[in-house]
Amino acid sequence: MKKHLILFFIGVILSYGNIKAQTVPDKKDILKVTLQVNDYFMKKYADYRTPSFVKKVVRPSNIWTRSVYYEGLMALYSIYPADEYYLYAKEWADYHQWGFHRGTTTRNADNYCASQIYLDLYNICPDPEKIRKTKANMDMLINTPQVNDWWWIDAIQMGMPIFAKMGKLTGEQKYFDKMWDMYEYTRNQHGENGMFNPKDGLWWRDHNFDPPYKEPNGKDCYWSRGNGWVYAALVRVMNEIPSDEKHRQDYINDFLTMSKALKQCQREDGFWNVSLHDPTNFGGKETSGTALFVYGMSWGVHNGLLDKKTYLPVIIKAWNAMVKDAVHPNGFLGYVQGTGKEPKDSQPVTYDKVPDFEDFGTGCFLLAGSEIYKLDLHI
Repeated sequence: MKKHLILFFIGVILSYGNIKAQTVPDKKDILKVTLQVNDYFMKKYADYRTPSFVKKVVRPSNIWTRSVYYEGLMALYSIYPADEYYLYAKEWADYHQWGFHRGTTTRNADNYCASQIYLDLYNICPDPEKIRKTKANMDMLINTPQVNDWWWIDAIQMGMPIFAKMGKLTGEQKYFDKMWDMYEYTRNQHGENGMFNPKDGLWWRDHNFDPPYKEPNGKDCYWSRGNGWVYAALVRVMNEIPSDEKHRQDYINDFLTMSKALKQCQREDGFWNVSLHDPTNFGGKETSGTALFVYGMSWGVHNGLLDKKTYLPVIIKAWNAMVKDAVHPNGFLGYVQGTGKEPKDSQPVTYDKVPDFEDFGTGCFLLAGSEIYKLDLHI
């Protein structure tokens, strides 16, 4: 008994020392830099109607990249409810008639990701028309047998939280059941043996990257932001489903397994590489994946799923690194890898390079800032 107490206090002291080695950010500074990053985006993209022109392709402003930004904005609104934030989201939704790229019949989660924001806005000011198309789209997915729509793991974040939000809103189990069926297929069945490797606690991006595919150093290929999408999705689902939902513990188990794995591959400077197991393959700081990991770990500590003394030093180190090395004085975010599916895409990733889409990286940072703001950052 005495030995266990000694080990416990040694652990507390070491964790305290790890935190003291980092400057514990002040709440006011966390909010200030989060607002700064958002203000940069809202000023530059003041006209939410403007589509994106990337590689000579026109993409409307309600696809997944912009939807992820609005996920972050709604999280920011929850801790700092400025009217202009609400209006920026609501008028964007109004402009798109609360609908999706390629219509209500789309099965592609990148298209219906916008439903996450429509549901958040509905919960603030209920009006059935705001979620009419969302419900029609979700019910179509439920009423058809396919469960293999989320064949790339990014889609788990884009689509899965919508089922959780709809289940909570309606009280209907069918949304939770279909959500599990689609998640379970991607996790356990897609490709050879599913996209999740429980041994490493990480996910292959899609079937093209599971074994025998290897990184240059011979390790499995685990893309940082892809794993960040799944990690964020688990958080956003657990935040909605009831405590007695039959698969809640399965989601918790995956979240805990991922958390342990992610902690082990954090860089010394606080960031995560684009390749989680091969720092030599386009190694370097990357903000979007790092922000998603900060978001998930902060939520986990705040909700009692992650041990505070173990994970708080990881969170603080990562947050400080992003603020110090990625955030420009005007709020622009550096070191954001543009769109892609693996480490080599959208390279080089640098402090000054503007990614092909600025919106989703900003959204990831807003999620991180809004969640770490809720934490007691002292042990």
